[in-house]
Amino acid sequence: MIILDNVITDRGSKYAVAGGPCRSGDEARAFLAELKRNKKFAKATHNSWGFICGEQRIKNDDGEAGAGMVILRMLEREGLHDHIVVVTRWFGGKHLGGDRFRHVQEAVRIYIKAL
Repeated sequence: MIILDNVITDRGSKYAVAGGPCRSGDEARAFLAELKRNKKFAKATHNSWGFICGEQRIKNDDGEAGAGMVILRMLEREGLHDHIVVVTRWFGGKHLGGDRFRHVQEAVRIYIKAL
């Protein structure tokens, strides 16, 4: 599991990105459970994620509408399969509008560069 904390800050909101190998929905749930064992991530406003394994494309927005699809598109574009990526956001009190999608994309880019 790779965790990159505080990769983006905007108007009080803070972002982190994490990822690792994943080949099934069960492995995705186990990955998220492990990530949330860290109280900081358990208390996050959103833990949006996506993974691609074979023909499976699974995502979860965790209340950040559309974020899971952004993650899936980035994974497809980069050809990163059998891997889960989780973008975590701690809400800072101000709505970010469309900027939140750019931040999700940038967090995934940062993660991919770190591989």
